[in-house]
Amino acid sequence: MAPVPGSGLAKGLAVTLRTMTRKTVTEQYPDAQPELPPRTRGVIGLFEENCTVCMLCARECPDWCIYIDSHKETVPATTPGGRDRSRNVLDRFAIDFSLCMYCGICIEVCPFDALFWSPEFEYAETDIRDLTHERDKLREWMWTVPAPPALDPGAEEPKEVAAARKAADKLAAQQRADQPGQEDRT
Repeated sequence: MAPVPGSGLAKGLAVTLRTMTRKTVTEQYPDAQPELPPRTRGVIGLFEENCTVCMLCARECPDWCIYIDSHKETVPATTPGGRDRSRNVLDRFAIDFSLCMYCGICIEVCPFDALFWSPEFEYAETDIRDLTHERDKLREWMWTVPAPPALDPGAEEPKEVAAARKAADKLAAQQRADQPGQEDRT
């Protein structure tokens, strides 16, 4: 059966007419802030205390928009006869958001949880060169990162928590066994 000539045009006009009669849902952005989902990807926040300058985030970034500078510092031995240690000290951590494609690879590969998604999205600049944000600005955004969502009540307990609980129970049982005259008051 052949389609009726002009039926496609009629369907298109019907869609247009339906859309024109609906109430608009435009939000007046600067005056009214949008309701964002809880884990919105805005910008990347830096928790500087956790950064060990391993450079993994900069190496894995497909856009090469993360700039890290550091220097080595010698830490004296804490025990007599021990040897001095060296550690990396972060001098510069910057992200060029004009290059960043917000893929999140840097956050996923960070083994020390130093990078997080912040829901902040108002960081526009009039000059593109000002979109390279240094560590002080990234640190400010860290405090806007929401807490992680609660675990699913039906989910398994994380293996790290289970192992820690087992070790603590074992230690408590050993301490009770070492003191036979005392009753358990738990």
